[in-house]
Amino acid sequence: MSFANALSAAPPDPPIDVALAQRQHAAYVAALASLGLEIVAIPHDEACPDCCFVEDTVVTAGGRAVLTRPGAASRRGEVEPVARALAKRIELVRMEAPATLDGGDCLRVGKTIYVGLSSRTNTAGITCLRDVFGPDGFTVVAVNMPPDVLHLKTVCSPLDDERVLVAQGTLPEATFGGACVVSVPREEAAAANVVAFGRTALVAADGVRTAELVAQHGFRVVPVDTSELRKADGALSCLSVVVGAAGVA
Repeated sequence: MSFANALSAAPPDPPIDVALAQRQHAAYVAALASLGLEIVAIPHDEACPDCCFVEDTVVTAGGRAVLTRPGAASRRGEVEPVARALAKRIELVRMEAPATLDGGDCLRVGKTIYVGLSSRTNTAGITCLRDVFGPDGFTVVAVNMPPDVLHLKTVCSPLDDERVLVAQGTLPEATFGGACVVSVPREEAAAANVVAFGRTALVAADGVRTAELVAQHGFRVVPVDTSELRKADGALSCLSVVVGAAGVA
């Protein structure tokens, strides 16, 4: 029930309906399972109101995972349960102070990891990712964020290793190098965050035009309603971490 007190840029009005948020989260997990992913559920912790947003606690690439040090101090207790869930599945590296980084600031396209330099992620956090993933052939690119955007993936997400959805008017088209930018209508900015796996994409249920765009690019669209979770500044990708063929939700 503590999710009612989750962090948000502005107090939600009306307040978060926790029961509805729980039902929406369950439907989201079911949608992931329908993709053939193994779901590893992490027990909720009432002491951590934001713990459903597991994406912020870990960044994975090339068979390794960096356990982050979230930018909001109140969220650092979320990391250890995720570490326990992943310990037997992937090599773990822990981020240390003074680095801070939220996984929601990280977007991977092929061998490039774009990282938003935001209020939650600092330069030391980005350097940590370079140190860990650089030897595996990954390039880590810092992205300067608009001041009113919480995380990089608040306004964008990858469809695959060649295409990135980006909400209109939020980031320069050149941000993602040679990747094809699929522009999401400004009024559906929140729908620019999708979860794509194979040729299927989970898309925000209210992102009707975005769903049409994603389908035009050859993806089967699964609409998912997370409107109550969005009141705590959460997007679709915030709620899971895909590790190889396993999903952690």
